[in-house]
Amino acid sequence: MKIAVVGTGYVGLVLGACLAENGNNVACVDKDEAKVRMLEDGRMPIYEPGLEELVRRNDREERLTFTTDLASAVRASQIVFIAVGTPQGEDGSADLRHVIDVARDIGRAINKYTVIVDKSTVPVGTATKVRQAVARETKQAFSVVSNPEFLKQGAAVEDSMKPDRVVVGIEPGDERAAAVMRELWAPFTRTGAPIMMMDTASAELCKYAANAILATRISFMNEVANVCELVGADVDQVRKAMGADRRIGASFLFPGVGYGGSCFPKDVKALAKSAQDHGYDFKILKSVEAVNEAQKERLVAKMEVHFKQLKGKTIALWGLAFKPRTDDMREAPAIPIIERLLAGGAAVRAYDPAAVAVARRLFDGRIALCERSYDALAGADALAIVTEWNEFREPDFEKMRSLLKSPVVFDGRNIYSPEHMRALGFTYFSIGR
Repeated sequence: MKIAVVGTGYVGLVLGACLAENGNNVACVDKDEAKVRMLEDGRMPIYEPGLEELVRRNDREERLTFTTDLASAVRASQIVFIAVGTPQGEDGSADLRHVIDVARDIGRAINKYTVIVDKSTVPVGTATKVRQAVARETKQAFSVVSNPEFLKQGAAVEDSMKPDRVVVGIEPGDERAAAVMRELWAPFTRTGAPIMMMDTASAELCKYAANAILATRISFMNEVANVCELVGADVDQVRKAMGADRRIGASFLFPGVGYGGSCFPKDVKALAKSAQDHGYDFKILKSVEAVNEAQKERLVAKMEVHFKQLKGKTIALWGLAFKPRTDDMREAPAIPIIERLLAGGAAVRAYDPAAVAVARRLFDGRIALCERSYDALAGADALAIVTEWNEFREPDFEKMRSLLKSPVVFDGRNIYSPEHMRALGFTYFSIGR
């Protein structure tokens, strides 16, 4: 199939590469000329495991191209995906200006029946707005479909190639669009994952609802962990017992320093705002957000209690990205942790396997950024673990002790055993244990 994907951000680039990998001819469109040149040269604007190889292979096979010419890409395509950003507005709502602008451009360009697909994360009612924007620009027949993405950063290629489910929102009776979408996604669902057809409003709500329940589980477990510390319980034991209940399951029950990234914080706020716009006060989501913001402060609070004051201390920090296997620092817990340490007069020496370049732009020389994990420990008064990268799970503990000024570890991801750390001579703090 001939496909255009408008927007080469995280969602658009992964989508385009994976559609091309299954044999489609895909044109990825972006108005940023420098970014298009970068992609044409095989260089990635984001870090995502497996993506660079996928892009280069499909570019070499001439199934994947990059262009700034939206009109030509649209006219050559049967399906056009809108995958541009929906940044958070000041009131928490999703800003749809880019989506509607692209819809208008598509409307001006289409020269035949075209299926226009909302891939961006958008609030309920966006398909109607896109349809209206396109209709004002063309007399051609077209369909507007909602097809939300459910990608996990760090595993986006696998999630795209082997989805848990494909959600497709279409207008009632639009069998032509339904047939096109079934044909497009059939190769991705051969192992039995369902293609779930529904109305566009339900499809649009699916993504927000899914992210909101996952964020809720994280905040709930962080609250449980905080109670565990007060009553002398072990959150690991509580979590395992909860997860053994088939009604609950084990996923997203790990306490820590809070969630971050481009999806959970934005989508929680957007769903709460959308509900408010329709006259409903989504109280749970407001609490989820408040708990998450407070949790980001918890690790530094433990440091303040231990050291009495942070002024003059040097803190080594392992992990800057909001999660492993990505360089994304949007809403990352590391940011408020570092800011509070700096405000308290501490110096910070940080390391991350992927996000150092991003952190360099964010902090502009205010912290030391190290090339190797152990470099961050040299002369530090304590180590704080903020992101659970695999390489931090089994370090050389003797080397850690020799490099740290004092053998103190604040583990924000509970990756070590408290008993083991104490046996090794560390003063060890974790979450809820």
